[in-house]
Order: sequence, then structure tokens, then C-alpha cells
Amino acid sequence: MSAAPVRLGLRENAAQFSLLVAVNAFVGAMVGLERSTLPLIGKQEFGVGSSVAVLSFIVAFGLAKSFTNLGAGALAERVGRRRLLVLGWAFALPVPLLIAVAPSWGWVVAANVFLGINQGLAWSMTVVMKIDLVGPKRRGLALGLNESAGYGGVAVAAALSGWLAADFAARDVLVVAGATVALLALVASALFVRDTSAHVELEQRQSRHESDEQPPTLREVFPSASYREPALRSCSQAGLVNNLNDALAWGVVPLFLAARGASDAEIGLVAGLYPAVWGIGQIWTGHWSDRVGRKPLIVGGMLLQAGALALLAASNASVPIAAAAAAVLGAGTALVYPTLIAAISDAVPPVARAATVGVYRFWRDMGYVVGGVLAGLLADAIDFSATISIVAGLTAASGLWVALDLPRPGQQALPSVPGPGARCRSAGAPVWMRPKCDHERPARP
Repeated sequence: MSAAPVRLGLRENAAQFSLLVAVNAFVGAMVGLERSTLPLIGKQEFGVGSSVAVLSFIVAFGLAKSFTNLGAGALAERVGRRRLLVLGWAFALPVPLLIAVAPSWGWVVAANVFLGINQGLAWSMTVVMKIDLVGPKRRGLALGLNESAGYGGVAVAAALSGWLAADFAARDVLVVAGATVALLALVASALFVRDTSAHVELEQRQSRHESDEQPPTLREVFPSASYREPALRSCSQAGLVNNLNDALAWGVVPLFLAARGASDAEIGLVAGLYPAVWGIGQIWTGHWSDRVGRKPLIVGGMLLQAGALALLAASNASVPIAAAAAAVLGAGTALVYPTLIAAISDAVPPVARAATVGVYRFWRDMGYVVGGVLAGLLADAIDFSATISIVAGLTAASGLWVALDLPRPGQQALPSVPGPGARCRSAGAPVWMRPKCDHERPARP
């Protein structure tokens, strides 16, 4: 019996796509379980005094996830997406165990190193595999659905863990739920997910790129995605700042609200509302970016995030105002998050996608490191409101950077079709970023 033919498209790959959506919801849930409770556990159970020390778990998480993203992107073409996905869930298994037996805060920080590796491998691979399945035409929608599922999982787990922590020990909630999620996701990934390398080869053949083209090395991709290419560097810096303010929402906002007398349930409401709006909104914004372009949504979303953080800083920790600010912050992030990855994917050929997305996700998740350190230092040196205001200013500046630096589609180093003897419009781009022009191709018999 012959295998089914490989085809690109959301409808054509609905079963595998839906399974990857479910797996990414589990990926998000692993992080969401910590959102409303772990900063408070650090203060209450382990007696951690400074904000820098409390937020050290975010720094550890961000460092582990960033470098794992980088390695996963470089290895995906060589090792295989599915293998890395399964490996990512294997790294999730020690997380609840370490938190369960932790005699000190350092063990919780170590658990978040494993969580960062899990997130870097599992989330990166679900992102790349969905892009592989759908092809170029509905890339924004695919990423919107992926990120919606992931942050929907974050939202549900954050709200439920905060609610359950009001009646049960917060650490017990994390341990039981975390072990359940990790085991279910590992089994689903190992038994039912299929690799997407054949879809990458098909898209490569259908594009204007050579089907036997080799993936670029990390040494080639890293400088282009970090600072050389405007279409990539502007997205990388925006991703970093986006996760910088996400680190603030994760680590500082619960402490900010608790310091003004908010209950665990109220903190869980605010912690869950932000990723809930973010997650739901991405279904629409990803599809919208396919129609109107990536740049308007990225710029508008970063500025909307800045406004939400300014409102939160001025709220005096009023729970209704904080909830409204969380909803607006979620809406701004929904505009930005899937659109950035889609913009990165638009700018490179299929064979370079995994490595380039890996570099982008490296810089994006370094935002957790920068945000954890910066927010912790500022919160200890001044106060929570001023810390949030400073991050709001950085977010607005990042949006303006994108407005000035991200090229419009017609300005990018994208495919062109010059006549014989003409110079390719994309000839200034790295070789792996551009297809061969017609006059560079061998004549067909």
C-alpha cells in the first residue's frame, strides 16, 4: 500500500495540524502553571527577600530556552523536527519532580532550566512543523492558531493554578498538574506526530529555490538575523522587547498586586486574562496579517502594549484597572506575536526557515533574561510602578524601531526575475536568502 501523497495546505494536513495545535496547548500549560503562583511561592515558602532573587527563575528559564531555540533551529534540518519535539517533552519530566522535592529556591531555579529546554525544543518544533504543513499562502493563520493554542494553554493553566492555590498548597498544584501535562504530551508526540521533512522538500521544489539546496549554517544565519538584514533584525529586537515585558507581567505584576493586598484568586484572574486575550486574538491577527501585511500589525501592537503598561503603572494596583490593562496588553501582544514569526518566515527560503526562526526565537527569549534582571533590579531600587513605566517606554521605542527599519514587502531582498545578463534585485542578500535568478539556472531540455 503506497503512502498518501505529500501536499501543502491547512485542510490537506488537518489531522496532523490539529494534533500539533493540541501539543502546543500542553507546551503553554507547562508555563502557565507557574504564572500566578511561582513568584508568590518564592516569597512565602522559601522566604526569598529581593525581587532579583525571586525573578531568578525567569532568568534561568530564559537563558535555557534561548540557547535551546538556537540549537533546535540549527539541528532541525539534520536531526528531524519530530525527534526534537519528543526530546523536548522528555526534558519536561524532571520539572514537577524537582519542584516537589525542592528544599531551597535554587532547586526551583534548576527546574526552570529544564522547563526552558522543554519550551525551546517543543514550542520551536510545533511552530516550524505547522509552517511546513500549510505552505506560504496561509502562514499567518497557521502561526496564529499555533500561538493561540499555546497561550490559551498558558491562560487556562494560570487561571486554574491561581484558583486552586486558594484552596490547596500552590506547590502541590504545580507538581500534580505539571506531571500530568508532561506525560500526556510526551505520549502524544511519540506515538502520533509525524515528521514534516517531506513537506519542506515539496515547498522547496515549488519555490524558486533549488530543491537540493543545503540549509545554511548557524554561522551564516546568526549575523543576518541579528543585525545585518533589516527584515530580520527589526523583528528580532521587537521579539526581545516583547518578551521583556512578558517577563515583567510574569514576575513583577503578581508581586505588584500582592503588595497592595490582592488575593491569590485576583492575581490569578489578572495573570490569566492577559494570555487569554493574547491567545484568542492571535487566531484573527495571524490571518489578518496574511491580508494587510506584517508591518502595520507589529508596529501597532508594540505601541498598544506600551499604552497598556502605562495604564498598569498608573493603576495603583487596582484589580479592575489591572485587569483592563492586562486585556489591552494581551490584545497588543496578539497583534505582534504570530506576525513576527510570519515576517521572519516570509524573508527566507524554506530550507533556511528552521535555523532563522531559531535565531529569532533566541533573541526573543533573551527578553526573559533581560526582563528578569532589569525588572528585578529596578523593583528593588525604586518601586513596581516606576519599573512598569520604564518597560512601557522601552516597548514604545521598539515599535518605532520597527516602523523605521522593517522594509515593506516590495523593498525586501525577495525573488526577482531579471532577463539574461541582468543583475538580480536580490543579489545583495546572502546566497541562502535568495533564489537563483532565471539567467543563473541551467536551461531545461
